[in-house]
Amino acid sequence: MKTYWSIVFLLFFHCIFAGEAQAQMGYACSSDLSLYPCNTYAFYRAASPFLLSLASVADLFNVSPLMISRSSDISSPSSPLIPNQSLLIPITCSCTSNHSYGNVSYQIKGGDTFYLLSTFAFQNLTTYNAVELVNPSLVPTNLSIGEDVVFPIFCQCPDRTLIGNRVNYLITYTFQPSDTLSSVARKFESSDVDLLASINGGKGKEIAPFSTILVPVSEVPKFDQPIVSPSTYTKRSRNGNGLLVGLAVTLGVMCLLVFVLVGGILWYWKGNLREGMKKTPDKKGKAGFETSMPDDNFMADVSECLDKYKVFPVEELMEATMGFDESCVIEGSVYRGRLRGEVYAVKRMKWNAFEELKILQKVNHYNLVRLEGFCVNAFDGNCYLVYEYVHNGSLHSWLHGTGRTKKPLDWKTRLQIAVDVANGLLYIHQHTSPSVVHKDIKSSNILLDGNLRAKIANFGLARSGCNAVTINVVGTQGYLASEYLQNGLVTDKMDVFAFGVVLLELVSGREAIGEAGEMLWVEAERLFEGGEECKEERLRGWMDVALVEQCCSMESVANIISVARACLQRHFARRPTMVDIVYMLCKADELYFDFSEDGLVHSGIMAR
Repeated sequence: MKTYWSIVFLLFFHCIFAGEAQAQMGYACSSDLSLYPCNTYAFYRAASPFLLSLASVADLFNVSPLMISRSSDISSPSSPLIPNQSLLIPITCSCTSNHSYGNVSYQIKGGDTFYLLSTFAFQNLTTYNAVELVNPSLVPTNLSIGEDVVFPIFCQCPDRTLIGNRVNYLITYTFQPSDTLSSVARKFESSDVDLLASINGGKGKEIAPFSTILVPVSEVPKFDQPIVSPSTYTKRSRNGNGLLVGLAVTLGVMCLLVFVLVGGILWYWKGNLREGMKKTPDKKGKAGFETSMPDDNFMADVSECLDKYKVFPVEELMEATMGFDESCVIEGSVYRGRLRGEVYAVKRMKWNAFEELKILQKVNHYNLVRLEGFCVNAFDGNCYLVYEYVHNGSLHSWLHGTGRTKKPLDWKTRLQIAVDVANGLLYIHQHTSPSVVHKDIKSSNILLDGNLRAKIANFGLARSGCNAVTINVVGTQGYLASEYLQNGLVTDKMDVFAFGVVLLELVSGREAIGEAGEMLWVEAERLFEGGEECKEERLRGWMDVALVEQCCSMESVANIISVARACLQRHFARRPTMVDIVYMLCKADELYFDFSEDGLVHSGIMAR
């Protein structure tokens, strides 16, 4: 009981100091913008009861569980966590709105607010003021379920002086009421308390509880991680639920009136909705799809798609995916389902499918995953996009994941995959009006069909038109171009940059971000350091072992690396267009081009 009231007191204590912590907007960008982007870490505590697995924490921060387990010195990504267990979250720190942020994309769920998420889910690693700053188009008091919000995690890249003093990382840490600078230094295996103090305002400055500080370290610290077996943790969870229940009851009493009020409003709205449906005649689309819904504007927006695509009833999708059972999950919110005798991939989304639908209806190319149909269900607020099923999964799984248990991809197949992806990008950049920027090219969004031919998938972030500027920087670490990270500049050259990273993955078999958090494209730059006489030897040592064993042409590999290097130019204006890239790829050895209707003859290269 004493412990229970201690937690209640701590919650009250948090509320007292949260106002001062919330005044933070983050750290100003360094005047030397060449420092950005950089890889760093945020310190996070596993929280009960919902964030006690690496998978759930990884989902929150949009990173892989493996990345967290490696940086946090945890033996396995599937290891269960205990409350308050220390974690290091890898983030890419970039300059946004003149502040250093590691931008995390989050999809709003029921009951979410900027304040609750920044304070509790993200544990004051950001503030609701900063969230408002980087999401100016959103109304904090009127957030829609499924809406994408960027949460800016406070961070900073070490300047030249700190790097000279062997400070390689500035770890973002939320200062606790019981902390002192000395205790924080000990926690991160650092004895330089003076440096820690000087970075955070100097000696004598009082640090407000629940505000962030920057902890300088020369290398990633190692924490003494507990070894917790799933069975042991399950038993402990069952025995320790009394405290959580007691706390929930206390907080529940405080919120009772709010729930009653909201429940009454929902009951009233639902009754009126049913009454309205009785009076409104049913409107049917294909396959008996019911288009009578509260928001008729959405159906007006997608009305032009009704004749182009199949429209599936939600009941049919539920049956095809066994009620969207976990056993049918392909990846994330994409499910495998059999519809009308065919296997499809069903992507479940909230009311944000219009932009993706609008783009997909105007593209049609062999190297793009084909949209077959869709479904809109007004009563649970979900949209469903039904795609062709691509049987061999993602390129990422073949290079880095479960696909590696299969026969490794040979060099000729990898070259063909590179050309396929280049052709798909060439099509959306040059043959759509206005042109389309995919914005999320990566190996996990490249799918391989039964013949190991590549198709680009997931147009959820894609946008029509080029040369736009946004402050909502979203995407995947390791593939984002510097002009997008630093200035929010959206052009087709950001797809070119990401494609260059994919080429490096095809050659090296390595992930876009390595175990130590270093980006693959930064690592690849070392291949060009030193004398030309050792270049081939360095390249052979960097290549995927499977390719070395196949004795593929080093000249061909060097050609692809040269293309990748051109794609990865720091200044976007120096990068080639996809027209140039496909032309350069055609020069690579050992690739037999298919001049059929799905080959290069329709890619625009022949006209060149």
